[in-house]
Amino acid sequence: DQHALYLYFRDENIYVQRVCRMDSGTRFSCAVTSNGFYGFSHRPTGDQPKDGVTRPMTAVRAAGFTKGALRASRKRLMSKKGSPMYLCMIRTPGIIFSFLSFFFGPLHTTYGISVPQPETEPEPPANILGFFFNSPEEKIRQLEKKVNELVEESCIANSCGDLKLALEKAKDAGRKERVLVRQREQVTRPENINLDLTYSVLFNLASQYSANEMYAEALNTYQVIVKNKMFSNAGRLKVNMGNIYLKQRNYSKAIKFYRMALDQIPSVHKEMRIKIMQNIGVTFIKTGQYSDAISSFEHIMSMAPNLKAGFNLILSYFAIGDREKMKKSFQKLIAVPLEIDEDDKYISPSDDPHTNLVIEAIKNDHLRQMERERKAMAEKCIMTAAKLIAPVIETSFAVGYDWCVEVVKASQYVELANDLEINKAITYLRQKDFNQAVETLKMFEKKDSRVKSAAATNLSFLYYLENEFAQASSYADLAVNSDRYNPSALTNKGNTVFANGDYEKAAEFYKEALRNDCSCTEALYNIGLTYKKLNRLDEALDCFLKLHAILRNSAQVLYQIANVYELMEDPSQAMEWLMQLISVVPTDSRALSKLGGLYDSEGDKSQAFQYYYESYRYFPSNIEVIEWLGAYYIDTQFCEKAIQYFERASLIQPTQVKWQLMVASCFRRSGNYQKALDTYKDIHRKFPENVECLRFLVRLCTDIGLKEVQEYATKLKRLEKMKEIREQRIKSGRDSSGCPRGRRDGSAGGDSGQNCSAGSKGERLSAQLRALPGTDEPYESSSNKEPDASYVDPLGPQIERPKTAAKKRMDEDDFADEELGDDLLPE
Repeated sequence: DQHALYLYFRDENIYVQRVCRMDSGTRFSCAVTSNGFYGFSHRPTGDQPKDGVTRPMTAVRAAGFTKGALRASRKRLMSKKGSPMYLCMIRTPGIIFSFLSFFFGPLHTTYGISVPQPETEPEPPANILGFFFNSPEEKIRQLEKKVNELVEESCIANSCGDLKLALEKAKDAGRKERVLVRQREQVTRPENINLDLTYSVLFNLASQYSANEMYAEALNTYQVIVKNKMFSNAGRLKVNMGNIYLKQRNYSKAIKFYRMALDQIPSVHKEMRIKIMQNIGVTFIKTGQYSDAISSFEHIMSMAPNLKAGFNLILSYFAIGDREKMKKSFQKLIAVPLEIDEDDKYISPSDDPHTNLVIEAIKNDHLRQMERERKAMAEKCIMTAAKLIAPVIETSFAVGYDWCVEVVKASQYVELANDLEINKAITYLRQKDFNQAVETLKMFEKKDSRVKSAAATNLSFLYYLENEFAQASSYADLAVNSDRYNPSALTNKGNTVFANGDYEKAAEFYKEALRNDCSCTEALYNIGLTYKKLNRLDEALDCFLKLHAILRNSAQVLYQIANVYELMEDPSQAMEWLMQLISVVPTDSRALSKLGGLYDSEGDKSQAFQYYYESYRYFPSNIEVIEWLGAYYIDTQFCEKAIQYFERASLIQPTQVKWQLMVASCFRRSGNYQKALDTYKDIHRKFPENVECLRFLVRLCTDIGLKEVQEYATKLKRLEKMKEIREQRIKSGRDSSGCPRGRRDGSAGGDSGQNCSAGSKGERLSAQLRALPGTDEPYESSSNKEPDASYVDPLGPQIERPKTAAKKRMDEDDFADEELGDDLLPE
């Protein structure tokens, strides 16, 4: 049992030494006994008189020596929990006997020690180990461990992208760290506070504030760290403060803090100083101080050249228009060492299995990925810089590109020369010089397979845009044969096949492109269109939904999904996706009108009007939208508001008489007969052979009582005769062509038309011709007919006036002819 008690403790000397540190009035010495425990010996300072006062060794009484102080010290030693003596009694049972026998044994009077009895005897705790864990030192250690764990959890949450959780953990760590500091101040001295833990907690909290874009709180936390002189190297955090001011676009303060951090960093930290100077140069570019930015970047390129500084230097010289400096800076950028291994290192030189295993292991490790990223960044900087300065360093962009190509060919980036040539062709395309672009791309037909495939792909695309599908198909075949794993070449080949109507074969090319590169969004989009053409709507929807997962805010993808749902007769889903489309492109009139049409088909006129009106507001030239809005106002009995839409339609289509007739009809329905008459007259001047306009004129003139009614009636009669003659000729020609042995009697009313079946005649005649009056009667029979002044309102019949509750008046015709007598006249 005693062995189990000692399992937790590793060093007994700590607690024994604590027991030995007692008041100077009584001196103890420790010694190891034969059984392994510690014993105590006492050395008295002098004889003890009977009254209990300790006599000093000399005749002179020691200054400050009192009996009460000794008693209080021993009482504290005996009764206070957590004191060295109490811990010793719990720690080693062997010590308890010697210690108690010393104080309470029969020899205590001999040694002159008087131990006062405490008022209440302290009882040892029931769980001794639990009492040890509840000690202040152990509580402080546990709390410090918890703070460290919270800081680590905050950092892990930040790396996982959960910024809110990271901030909460950082705040919790800050609260617990303040509690820890207060507890430590109560137990130990202030200089024993763990400053490293306080620094890490504050720094992590400021970082999490900055990550959550709480810049004011982050700056305040950084200020607490920087102003505390107890933190060493805290001045470097002014770089972070400068970064925050840069994000807030407070460029003057950003430069100030960058320079303060630069002053506090010694010259031995060369790399850090270079990075701070690069931040200063970028800030100068943002403020437009290009000369100061050039000074910073020139210093960096002379001390430790890197890609970003070289590119920014070219950008600064481009801003001030210095051609020669741009050329020199481009040459400096080309000369920046990449410090990466060659690709030949990852090619196995022999058949040694051990070597092959090592090469396979390092072929795609993190170091190799970092090398690829650095090389890709270098190529991007060089290509962007070349495209930027080529049009301005020489008299023409072609000469500038040629100079850049020559410089690149003489450097370690030889493979970029061909890409610059292709970019040159693309620049010709942007300038609408298609012939030069084609000539430039045709130069690559004799180059290596990769460049040939890229050039042929661009040529195929050019010919496809010009609708020369044969040339596009031939160059697409050349691109595919040069590089079978080129997804762009396969996509172009599928496009040419799609244009020829072979949708199944086009889908195969698109699928092959996706197998070679699963991120080829063009192939995935085109295969969705192909499935739509093949009426395989479920597969088309799957393709567009996959594409939506890749391109979350693509308006084309959202529209295609809505269109597929509409074809699947699911209007609710179609409207939902169209709403998402409008949230991405709120000014797309086509999407707004489409959504209005869906609401109209569902019977929700108010929502349909809202979206149609928004579509008209963004694009007021859509005839379908204009016609719907005009019809909506007519249905709601607001003919005056419908006039403006029909007038705009007549401006868009001035040769269509129906819009002007609708304008005149709106005037008439709204009660403005004079304006309606003027409009009909204007229509008659523009379209003198329009029968419908003349019918409206005859009716209006008759209602108003104008003298022009006879003139318009005559014109109407003449037009009807001409129309009948024309229709009879057409009818007779169709009858004779339909019956091989039919007779041509020269009369439209002969029996030649009766030899053909009525069904074939009805199929040939349009509904409009059959509906016209007099088309079934011979021409002679219509010579004495009166002109038909009847008309049909194109906007429909007028709404009847609502009836009132008044009773119907009695018929007063019985008294109409009688004269009133004198007695009935008013006096």
